[in-house]
Amino acid sequence: MDEIDEIVQEFLVESHENLDQLDRDLVALEREPDSRDLLGSIFRTIHTIKGTSGFLAFGQLESVTHVGENLLARLRDGKMSMSPQTTDVLLAMVDKVRDLLAAIENDGTEGQTDVSVVVAQITAILEGKAPEPVAAAPVEEPVAETVAAPVAQPAAPVAQPVAQPVAQPDPGSPAVEHEEPAHRRTVAESSIRVDVDLLDTLMRLVGELVLTRNQVVRQAGDLQDVDLMRSSQRLNLIASELQEGVMKTRMQPIDNLWSKLPRVVRDLGANCGKQVSLTMVGKETELDRTLLEAVKDPLTHLVRNGVDHGLESPEDRVAAGKPAEGVLTLRAYHQGGQVVVEVSDDGAGIDSEKVAAKAIERGLRTQAQIAQMSPTDILQLIFVAGFSTAAAVTNVSGRGVGMDVVKTNIEGIGGTIEVESVVGRGTTCRLRIPLTLAIVPALTVECAGDRYAIPQVSLLELVSLDADRAASAVEDINGASVYRLRGTLLPLVRLADVLGVESVRSDGHVVIAVLQAEGKRFGLVIDRVLSTEEIVVKPLGSQMKAIGTYSGATILGDGRVALILDVQALARRVLNADALDQDDADERDSRGAVAESLRLLVAGLGGGRRVAIPLSSVTRLENFDQSAVERIGNREVVQYRGGILPVVRLNNYYGALSDREGDELVVVIYTVGERSVAIAVDEIVDIVDENTEFHDEVTDHGVLGSTLVRDRIVEVLDVRAAILSADPTFYTASDEFDAQLQETM
Repeated sequence: MDEIDEIVQEFLVESHENLDQLDRDLVALEREPDSRDLLGSIFRTIHTIKGTSGFLAFGQLESVTHVGENLLARLRDGKMSMSPQTTDVLLAMVDKVRDLLAAIENDGTEGQTDVSVVVAQITAILEGKAPEPVAAAPVEEPVAETVAAPVAQPAAPVAQPVAQPVAQPDPGSPAVEHEEPAHRRTVAESSIRVDVDLLDTLMRLVGELVLTRNQVVRQAGDLQDVDLMRSSQRLNLIASELQEGVMKTRMQPIDNLWSKLPRVVRDLGANCGKQVSLTMVGKETELDRTLLEAVKDPLTHLVRNGVDHGLESPEDRVAAGKPAEGVLTLRAYHQGGQVVVEVSDDGAGIDSEKVAAKAIERGLRTQAQIAQMSPTDILQLIFVAGFSTAAAVTNVSGRGVGMDVVKTNIEGIGGTIEVESVVGRGTTCRLRIPLTLAIVPALTVECAGDRYAIPQVSLLELVSLDADRAASAVEDINGASVYRLRGTLLPLVRLADVLGVESVRSDGHVVIAVLQAEGKRFGLVIDRVLSTEEIVVKPLGSQMKAIGTYSGATILGDGRVALILDVQALARRVLNADALDQDDADERDSRGAVAESLRLLVAGLGGGRRVAIPLSSVTRLENFDQSAVERIGNREVVQYRGGILPVVRLNNYYGALSDREGDELVVVIYTVGERSVAIAVDEIVDIVDENTEFHDEVTDHGVLGSTLVRDRIVEVLDVRAAILSADPTFYTASDEFDAQLQETM
């Protein structure tokens, strides 16, 4: 067979090593027949081979090792003593085992190897009979074989070698074929055991080599020396191949970690009185061994949580129309330079409303803060220290108890954790882990004269805006800067503001690194892009770690030190989504007349129609799946941040056909007082903040008036009428609404 099953291959490697040790131990035992240590070692080795061969259904191998184990047990217990005949039959057993292993390696079966003679000889020793003489093992040297049996060789060719044309053999003749190496490397010869510390040392040395490579390549480029450039390119190639090879030696399949979990799930299920089936998908996915060790405890904790609190009891599952047996699924795959590991259960799910209520009860969040959070954000509260929604904390686990430690450990290796849950259907915890910690590709950038590195795994694209384009494209929504990237508002974070330094760029040119962290995109405004290169991650001291902005440091090709930006921490600390939600009360109060500056959000509908919505009450722009829309009676609603929002489809309201394709729903969250509504449109066209004149002499169904936006007449939406068409009970105090609406205009 071309490829031996992985389990069989490991068995062959281990067994070949054991056989070599058996040869040495048996010879030593003949000189020290009373050595209980040698007898114990030999017995354990044969017992291991016998047990594994039985598991793999190698019957011949199991039978010969079984009788050998019986003989060794007699010797170990002192019921028999060693003799030359005993040593002979045991060595013959070892030779027969070696023949069987060779046959298994050749085609996956034991072939035609006959073990009956050796079994009979060992059985005779056990019964106290004289065994048949054991044939000596063939000597491997070809010279000795020729001397031992000269008559078996053809006489004529040997006596007259000159008569044969050996100087110029026919390429197709058998003589040429025999000149090829007849020895094929065995499985045991194809692998060696290497100390893990040695691999770590090699990895550190390769890291230093990569740093030196970067410096040499940069210097060669500056000197413009052709020969030096060629040598540096060759060095670059060799260093890259060496780095890749060493990194592969550290990679291990995640199955090495998962192999212990079936027993954990089985015992937990029995302890909790639950029926659990474990499914593992992608167990061949490889991960750096250091990271594998780092995720072992967090992953085990997630599995325990899934069994204990994720899955319902068999009675509850049957009552809910589910199978009595719950399913826990482990899934691993590569995505975007990371390893994604998911732990999913088909249990009761996590109720975001209960999480929100518990957070308010514990004083972790206020009612106002909860109201501004999406269901996904609310679920992330289970990672807050000490948070739990469990009615009783068991000795197995508690959903939330220790989850803060899980998140801390994952983030400590540069990873992230997400949780998704649907009540009644189950929960998925998703870990995103870097492939390796040692060497990563990165983009080096500059801000205020200093250099920083951004891991490319978080980088989506780069956007460069000249001064004129930046002046119009970078907009402000209630104090937060945004950039419209292909129709989507991209929140902007200025690195200079984060670091508390002054940007050296004064020409109005804006460079944006579009990053993704924790499933959200944002733009990091930097001064300049320098280059891309592979960097070696160096750990930071405790003082630098406490800042929370950097994940490490590196040495660049010119010898300068650059700090590596922690994109996840940067997003959490700086990208405050609520900044887009806050109303600027002072600015709103200053507008009293309709002729003053209007701040409008322009949305597109079907048939090229556009409407403008007063921006001051626009809380958020969201994209929902069409499947998220539910019905209450004859009204459409959507769950949002723990509440239920009525949905207003402007195309239906105006009697227009939507031009939008796909399953995504573009929604404007519009807020008045403490109530909100989801206004569905085809697209977000623009945000304007300019002096314009409002005209109310021309009105129509659902239109308050019109205004001029970018040399185009745009209708101003009658928001009140549109909302009332979807939810007649939305307003309880029309006078209050009229006053607020007048302020927005």
